[in-house]
Amino acid sequence: MIHELSDRLVAAWQATSGIELWAAALAVAYLLLAIRQRLSCWVPSFVSSCMYVWVLFTARLYMESALNAFYAAMAVYGFWQWRRGRGGAALAVTRWPMARHAGALLGVVVLSLISSFFLRHFTPAASPFVDSMVTWSSTFATFLVARKVYENWHWWLMIDSVSLCLYFTRHLYVTMLLFAMYLALIVIGMREWRRSLPSFTYAAA
Repeated sequence: MIHELSDRLVAAWQATSGIELWAAALAVAYLLLAIRQRLSCWVPSFVSSCMYVWVLFTARLYMESALNAFYAAMAVYGFWQWRRGRGGAALAVTRWPMARHAGALLGVVVLSLISSFFLRHFTPAASPFVDSMVTWSSTFATFLVARKVYENWHWWLMIDSVSLCLYFTRHLYVTMLLFAMYLALIVIGMREWRRSLPSFTYAAA
């Protein structure tokens, strides 16, 4: 089994397009810079997202292709938010109450049921419900990053675990390896951002 997977990865690497390789490399650069809370993280985020719009569309993951178009827009918003901060000061890491996250999760499920219905009936989309859950969850988690909400890392831990399996089924092995790396970096991100918390008081929306 391991030998077979290794052969698939080698073959996938050889067949991987240059655009997917560049998109993956820039995505790693974004996350490394985001962990360090560097404003410049939003530049590779924007470029990588634009590239992934095409990569995922050709893999028939339409919701995630649209998601990356959203990521590109959120990169602009995130840059503006982090640069503007609150009251002229740098934007600080904050937390949101569990009830707010629970409400967001309920909204994600409802939106996923609706979008997966249309994908299933009107497109040849692969894994409509899972694709939709990843998309809507990522939409919310990206907003949390832009607002420097600490719990974004918990959302990404779940999202990227599911995405890793999803990309494996679509034979996007390089991107699958990228998300495996993400899981390790997410743990580091949790630790680094937690150190930046001034307190465990909750922020306003």
